Amino acid sequence: MPKNQFQRMVFAFLTVLVTVHGYVFYSLYVVNGDTLMQITGADSVLHAIAAQGGVYMFGRMLPIWAVVIIEFCCAYILECVMGSPISFKMACRMFDPRRNHPMIFETVIICCTVLVMCPAMSFLAAWMYYPYYAGFHLSTLLANWIKLVCFNFPFAFFSQIFFIQPFVRWAFGKIFAKDIAARNSQETPERPQDEQEAIADIFRRMDEIQESLAHERRQRKKLAEQMTKNASVK
Repeated sequence: MPKNQFQRMVFAFLTVLVTVHGYVFYSLYVVNGDTLMQITGADSVLHAIAAQGGVYMFGRMLPIWAVVIIEFCCAYILECVMGSPISFKMACRMFDPRRNHPMIFETVIICCTVLVMCPAMSFLAAWMYYPYYAGFHLSTLLANWIKLVCFNFPFAFFSQIFFIQPFVRWAFGKIFAKDIAARNSQETPERPQDEQEAIADIFRRMDEIQESLAHERRQRKKLAEQMTKNASVK
């Protein structure tokens, strides 16, 4: 995980770079691919986009590379300004990063990021891809926003959990390998490295808590016996 502002910017850059390309593919091929081919009569989505002169955005046809750049800029600004700070605060309210296993805490951050970014980016997309040729109506905009959230949320959640974030963390680890190695060597408490170690760590904590409670009970028992003995002497 990033530890300073520069690393956070790089981490957000990698995340948005992969995510935007995934969303453009998902939107054009999975959600609207069949519709585009039916309208244009093309035999592939790329041919359909070329036949209609690009991708519809802001009331005009734009090339795919322009759509990717626009969505990347919007998503990167939102991620740095809103998504990353808010998701971290939300995760800290539910889990303590100093006590919980890093894998658990990072998974919670991913879920909170999807919870924040998916509605925000879907709202921007509702403006970008609104059918302005049919006139503008606020109710249509809100309906399109809700529809986009319903389409995007499952894809965002599962892709971030199982593909995008593992890949981004792997790439981030390769880029900052020396810094991460130096940071880990300075950490005195050894953290669990996998699920089995995490479970073993939980059981160790439970044993420590039980031993602490047992010690406290013995101390109370001794104190009660001492008080009873002093009262009988008097």
